Amino acid sequence: MATWMNLGLQDSSSPLMEQLNFFHDHTLLILIMITVMIAYIMFMLFFNKFTNRYLLHGQTIEIIWTILPAIILMFIAFPSLRLLYLMDEINSPLITLKVIGHQWYWSYEYSNFLNLEFDSYMIPTNELDINGFRLLDVDNRIILPVNNQIRILVTATDVIHSWTVPSMGVKIDATPGRLNQTNFLMNQPGLFYGQCSEICGANHSFMPIVVESIPMNYFIKWVSSQMN
Repeated sequence: MATWMNLGLQDSSSPLMEQLNFFHDHTLLILIMITVMIAYIMFMLFFNKFTNRYLLHGQTIEIIWTILPAIILMFIAFPSLRLLYLMDEINSPLITLKVIGHQWYWSYEYSNFLNLEFDSYMIPTNELDINGFRLLDVDNRIILPVNNQIRILVTATDVIHSWTVPSMGVKIDATPGRLNQTNFLMNQPGLFYGQCSEICGANHSFMPIVVESIPMNYFIKWVSSQMN
């Protein structure tokens, strides 16, 4: 059962990821219906004994099998376009976080606060706590408030990286000399893990991401402690 559950998407921690989950299920249902229908038609063709030596064309069936796939594609395309525009929408962010990819670690700058920046390295296995996650835990987590719009500005200093947190539905390239932008909103507190999703060199798999979502009053306390 555990293996079967791992084949799906991660539980969502943002409204955007919830919509992505719905779209995944919607598309998968359509694909299953098409597969079942084609399998049934092939089964009937293999095992029926009906023949018609004089059947040379059938305009009606040709019209049907041309129009029907187009209609099915529209049921997939319209929700996909809606999601595409939702992912690009920037809704008056409360906090702007700048993410800089390096070989092989991440740097973070909170643009709304002076001198609030840090590097984030993976914790080596021999230094990991007993309840830590191997190759996923970091020494400095990203602390962000829950139920608030967050803007992410992503770039890199050397090669192309990719800042990815699957449970939030965020995957954006960090390209040297270019500033990419996206936004998200976390609707529940917790720890959300991600990794670099671009093959960026020898230690590509050793630059994880950990986002900690906390209530606003705890976030203000954390900012105050960092500024002192």
